[in-house]
Amino acid sequence: MERERRWMVVTRGVVFVHSAPAAICPHVEWAISSVTGGRVSLSWTAQPAAPGSLRADVSWAGRPGTGGRLANALKAWPMLRFEVTEEPSAGVDGERICHVPGRGVWRAAISANGDVMVGEDQLRLLITSATNLDAAQHRLAELLGTHIDAELEPYRRAGDGTAVTWLHQVG
Repeated sequence: MERERRWMVVTRGVVFVHSAPAAICPHVEWAISSVTGGRVSLSWTAQPAAPGSLRADVSWAGRPGTGGRLANALKAWPMLRFEVTEEPSAGVDGERICHVPGRGVWRAAISANGDVMVGEDQLRLLITSATNLDAAQHRLAELLGTHIDAELEPYRRAGDGTAVTWLHQVG
């Protein structure tokens, strides 16, 4: 009974592949398929912010933690620029996980309205370790993902108006 109840908890999110070399696109689909358990075929379009690369979006619904599993599968290709979101669900914070080539993975808890949530331990460490105001501001910007957002924004805008594919009930 308890096992069945856990399966009923569903959340949803989106995988944004902001830029990928064409040769990697089938691998991206296979990686997502390995998490979802079903065949995934994305609708790839040109990425104007990175000529020669492609972009795709896919929305998903599944168990909490699916977003993390999707991001983990995608980070195998360091040349990908991607963002995975997972909405909050019963007892679980939402999260946003981003990867930018050369910067690695950035991950943060997200509130119901989409704000990055910074934990009290993170703030305590920031306050106790900052040697000056500039260092504190820099660390806060890192926690909020300011540098990642600045780098991803041109890729996000370039994808405005494209169709989004839905994956149904990923396990």
